[in-house]
Amino acid sequence: MISFYQDLLNYEFLQKALFTSIMVGIICGVIGSFIVLRGMALIGDAISHAVLPGVAISYMLGINFFYGAVVTGMLTAIGIGYINQNSRIKNDSAIGIVFSAAFALGVILIGKANSSIDLNRILFGNVLSVRASDMWMTLIIGAIVLLTVIFFYKELLVSTFDPTFAAAYGLPNKFIHYVIMILLTMVTVASLQTVGIILVVAMLITPASTAYLLTNRLWVMILLAAIFGAISSIIGLYFSFIYNLSSGAVIVLVSTAFFLIAFFLSPKQGMLWRSLRTKKKKIIIQD
Repeated sequence: MISFYQDLLNYEFLQKALFTSIMVGIICGVIGSFIVLRGMALIGDAISHAVLPGVAISYMLGINFFYGAVVTGMLTAIGIGYINQNSRIKNDSAIGIVFSAAFALGVILIGKANSSIDLNRILFGNVLSVRASDMWMTLIIGAIVLLTVIFFYKELLVSTFDPTFAAAYGLPNKFIHYVIMILLTMVTVASLQTVGIILVVAMLITPASTAYLLTNRLWVMILLAAIFGAISSIIGLYFSFIYNLSSGAVIVLVSTAFFLIAFFLSPKQGMLWRSLRTKKKKIIIQD
């Protein structure tokens, strides 16, 4: 631990990696809370995979991958909604069709592109290779996500828990849905360097699910999810640096460990306490 702290003070690349990891953990936890509560986990998975062709096209055109990834992510969200609304195909089937096609296209484009694209880095992430431009991009995206949630918290709260009341109140549910899609796409792009395309959905879902087991209040859930995401990123970065492991994979495993602890030991929802309460009720009934 001491050697890691010394390296952190001496190496700028490690400082960038730590800052970026923490920021990604926070924004994944924040936007992931709404993804979990709205039952949009599969859409999050779809968008995280569908940005791959945008990344490939951006590299081929010599521009920042952020632009191509955001465009393809939004096209994916729109495509899923269009197929679902204009055919007999259900939402989950539309998601599977669009995201698998987009991911396959991205793999082909990367294979044909005459560039030095590292597919493993895109798929699984490598936070230790984060550049200054990536760090600033993550900071900007994080600021946009956090400010949007803060300023429109009430609208997001109502539309998430009671869409019917939100519509009667005059809130544009569809517009709010697509705003969340835009934020989700931006967070996915910001997470590419840290955990990669394949594992980003885990960072979106796992910290938020952990927080969901611990509270019934949305603002507390968002706060806890951000904390779990940030701590998972710090611990994951430490172990990945010390033992030369894949940063994305280690961060996700740490996040999963927090979830398992909450799953079994959460005061209200934990399996252990629920089992003890059930046994206590049986004893009382028998007496």
